[in-house]
Amino acid sequence: MLNSFERLLLVRGVPIFKELRDDFLVRLASIMEERAYAVKEPILIEGQEGRSMYVICKGSVRVHNGSRDLIFCKRGDFFGEMSLFDSEPRSASVTAIEPCECLVLTQQQLYEAVDETPGIALNLIKILSGRVREMNREIKAKEQELRLLRGEPITQIR
Repeated sequence: MLNSFERLLLVRGVPIFKELRDDFLVRLASIMEERAYAVKEPILIEGQEGRSMYVICKGSVRVHNGSRDLIFCKRGDFFGEMSLFDSEPRSASVTAIEPCECLVLTQQQLYEAVDETPGIALNLIKILSGRVREMNREIKAKEQELRLLRGEPITQIR
């Protein structure tokens, strides 16, 4: 388990919280629940309802759709943030790949943070947009590879 100072340092390093004042960060870090997960234990399951995001304190996880890995996350990374905004079912599963500890931020806690510092919402939008753009680049690259394998003409990736 993290002490108060370690929690503060971890939360301060998360990009979406960079606009928060230190006094609010201290409060936020202190109310986030800490949860532990064993190797291969599911943290999030695709299709389930979600209203929280996770910040990794220790260990690492794989974000995946079935057996297809999407990304790997480690200490200081976060996941599950999309459900904070739309309350839609989880779009991917997350499984611990080594013993893992996470801080959990609920939708209500985020809304309170956004009320105090609207810049958090902008930070999240930037991060989500970046993730979508990266996925689009990956899809285009895969399409290029398929065209090449089929002997079709290749176009530039933008």
